[in-house]
Amino acid sequence: MSKPSLKLIEKIYASSEGAVTNEELYAIAQAHLGLENAAMEATVPFGEAGILRSKIKHEIRWYQQTLKAMNVIEKVDGRKGHWQYCRKTKEGLNEARAGARLIAFSTKLGAAIYGDSLDVFSSNTETISLCITSPPYPLRNQRSYGLEPKNDGEYIDFVCRVLEPIVKNLSNGASVVLNIGSDIFVNKSPARSLYPEKLVLALNENLGLSLMDRIPWVNRAKPVGPTYWACVERVQLAVSHEPIYWFTNNPHRVKSDNRRVLLPHNEAHKKLIANGGGNRITNYGDGAHQLRVNSFANNTPGRIPKNVIERGNQCSDSRAIHRFAKEMGFPAHPAMFPTDIPAFFIQFLTEVGEQVVDPFGGSLKTGLAAERLNRRWLCCDKIFEWLKVSSKLFSGFDGFNSSQFLENFTKS
Repeated sequence: MSKPSLKLIEKIYASSEGAVTNEELYAIAQAHLGLENAAMEATVPFGEAGILRSKIKHEIRWYQQTLKAMNVIEKVDGRKGHWQYCRKTKEGLNEARAGARLIAFSTKLGAAIYGDSLDVFSSNTETISLCITSPPYPLRNQRSYGLEPKNDGEYIDFVCRVLEPIVKNLSNGASVVLNIGSDIFVNKSPARSLYPEKLVLALNENLGLSLMDRIPWVNRAKPVGPTYWACVERVQLAVSHEPIYWFTNNPHRVKSDNRRVLLPHNEAHKKLIANGGGNRITNYGDGAHQLRVNSFANNTPGRIPKNVIERGNQCSDSRAIHRFAKEMGFPAHPAMFPTDIPAFFIQFLTEVGEQVVDPFGGSLKTGLAAERLNRRWLCCDKIFEWLKVSSKLFSGFDGFNSSQFLENFTKS
């Protein structure tokens, strides 16, 4: 005998044009399952009192309430027992409604939450050591994550609202790292938007965050842009970098330690060390920097990284996500940064066991890097397809466990 499933109940609501009553839900499910009335109405005892109820209808209601808890369906105001589907975006993606908080999957170290970041982090009480994220860019033609601010002020208010509950839980000297877009222009103008500068000021003035550094992410494989101003009007250069801003709530107690991210010495430096250092005396910058005999003679553990990151946008994890998405028939996240960018900041700004969060989880690269570096992590996203696809990267980690909804979720 066929049994109800979460997929079936979700499909019934998704394919209905309006509200569905419980009786209509039972009837439609019965038709899909091909059950006779006797099988549909067959009862079994429930609870300590042993009340007789239909087992099939009980299972259907259980799946209904699961969808309700996820905000996949919502009750129609003023109409008892009437429920309707409520989560499809205009791109056909499954987006969490306000109030939804469901653990999509978890490991021993962290969890990916299906829900809006404000709902997730407003109730979080754990101390946070690092927030690293890439908010949706304020593009005129938005990608599938659908943020549509009318102006710079709305976008800045949005980012501040998302970060506020996170900042409240930052430990003393914790950090916030933001990757934002650089090729954003004033409407109908080749002049660049000043929203990055306005955002930096707002985070300082409204949330008390101090700017520690501006770190350009140079990506020479970045697509030519802005297309109109660079390729048609020819008045702009092609963009090849995006800004990454590093903030802290206490610059005097900041937890960064560049010894955790030292790079190997280059060949020229190795030769200097082998030869006992330099053998000349000179000054640079009107004496601001001096070279003396035996400079660079110490055999140190490594060299301090420069505050510029040069990486392409692709990595093996991104390629794996695209492969998983294609196999499942889902879209991959449209704007993934390579995993070694969050990995660098996690190593630089946190210690093993501390918590790292990302309110715009997307492809879950922050959680993936944290997992590999033995940090606790919490990421969330409103689009269920992206969580489903990215979960494949975590399936081999200790304690991996996925929700029933994640397991049953397939392309509609």
